[in-house]
Amino acid sequence: MKILSHKKNLQVLYEDNHIIAINKRVGDIVQGDKTGDKPLSEVVKEYLKEKYNKPGNVYLGVAHRLDRPTSGIVIFAKTSKALPRLNKLFSEKEAKKTYWAVVKNSPPKENDTLTHWLKRFPKNNTSKAYLKEVSESKKAVLTYRVIKKLNRYYLLEIDLKTGRHHQIRVQLAALNCPIKGDLKYGFDRSNKNGGIHLHARKISFNHPVKKEAITIIAPPPDDVIWNNCS
Repeated sequence: MKILSHKKNLQVLYEDNHIIAINKRVGDIVQGDKTGDKPLSEVVKEYLKEKYNKPGNVYLGVAHRLDRPTSGIVIFAKTSKALPRLNKLFSEKEAKKTYWAVVKNSPPKENDTLTHWLKRFPKNNTSKAYLKEVSESKKAVLTYRVIKKLNRYYLLEIDLKTGRHHQIRVQLAALNCPIKGDLKYGFDRSNKNGGIHLHARKISFNHPVKKEAITIIAPPPDDVIWNNCS
């Protein structure tokens, strides 16, 4: 997947002295990896350097990540004071994350809580969901509700209770509701852009420095399916 970010189409959702929230596009990687593709973190650094005419290096801390095929909110720390507090906020699940997913089949219930034990398989970068605990598995919990019925798909709103590898993708697949475009977890064909219809829609948390409540909402990507979801 070779879709890379550029400063000119960087969508800033929120910014203050300590943090910046970006609406990540499908295909962007949050942090550098073995592909060598330019990560979103570097693009944001360039944006900040240019915007504030900063000499030398720009500080930017990565507090959490999103899978490359997904879109939505990513929050970065602009100061060394904010980063450990953001890290703690995400690791201790003090940030409420809400996702949108477009899935193939109707779930068995309009809303429900899903609990699985997920085991990760690093060799092929997948996870598998089990109904009972197995060796090296981690408990995964989410709630979902159907918020719209589309022509051929269903739009689900998902609240994550835990943060496991590919959690939403694998738990919905276990429900026989694979996410549109997600070949890895059972959808029958890929999306043209190589992404999947999973979007980090909203995040609510207490500001790591100011201590005030913040809610950030990200519009989904501009395509026919997402445009029918609003």
